[in-house]
Amino acid sequence: MRKKSFAKEILSYLLLFVGMLLYTFSWVYFLIPNEIAGGGLTGFASVIYYATGLRVPYTYFGVNLMLLVVGTIIMGKGFGFKTIFCVICGTLMLEFLPMLELVSTIQDSLLNALLGGTISGVGISIVFLSGGSSGGTDIIAIIISKYRETSPGRVFLVCDLIIIGSVILLPGKTLENVIYGYIQMVSFSYILDTILTGNKQSVQILILSFKYEEIADMINRDFGRGVTALNSIGWYSKQESKMLVVVARKSQLQPIARAIKEVDENAFITVTQTSSVYGRGFEQIKSGFKKKNNEYKKQKDLIGN
Repeated sequence: MRKKSFAKEILSYLLLFVGMLLYTFSWVYFLIPNEIAGGGLTGFASVIYYATGLRVPYTYFGVNLMLLVVGTIIMGKGFGFKTIFCVICGTLMLEFLPMLELVSTIQDSLLNALLGGTISGVGISIVFLSGGSSGGTDIIAIIISKYRETSPGRVFLVCDLIIIGSVILLPGKTLENVIYGYIQMVSFSYILDTILTGNKQSVQILILSFKYEEIADMINRDFGRGVTALNSIGWYSKQESKMLVVVARKSQLQPIARAIKEVDENAFITVTQTSSVYGRGFEQIKSGFKKKNNEYKKQKDLIGN
């Protein structure tokens, strides 16, 4: 068991390294050479670089150091390990990757912004899913999500609006520079939320069948999902029956639909995508500063031990 646990931990750090490599590569290759000020702490560091000439790795590391101290105070001692690893990786990569002189040859700033945002979003998603954080606004997002039910992409959005908007204050920068930054921001946030919340998306399934008892028992038994039976009447046939209401993960939709058809091939099924589901088997509502122990443990798992 210890060997498996050790191997799993090594794999998680390897994934953290790969995620940070993708993230910093997107900046070094697509964004910074084209003076596109994207979001996040790296975006803030790039704005400082465009304004003063202070190199990006220095600002990135310095601000992260301050945020790590704040994060450790709020989240506890377990907060730091994987985040520190990612910050060190990010700092070193921002320092040494430019030495390879790899710069995008794409002349279109729009494409550079889209590709930079997409690749950085994939990188940060890998970092988050591996239990880490790249620091910066990631730390802010994690702290806020500890107390409020909000997606990381939404927190990034607010921070990035401020960071990117400040570009307009720099000499020689125009509204066009700000727009490219916002394009990077939207691309990044979309990819991040799509990957992080993709496995949490839920659907509401309405089932009309005269074999409702068999179907309800099957869904309870085989898929572990609750079923609500509502009285219904078919207005054409004037026959009374039951309408089953099931809320399940989106990934369960096709297996459940196939299983229903095996019980009753004439069953009528409608599906509606739901944006948020709270309760047993789904997410828990987060509000206020008092949290249950299991929610706190879940948050600590996200940021790494």
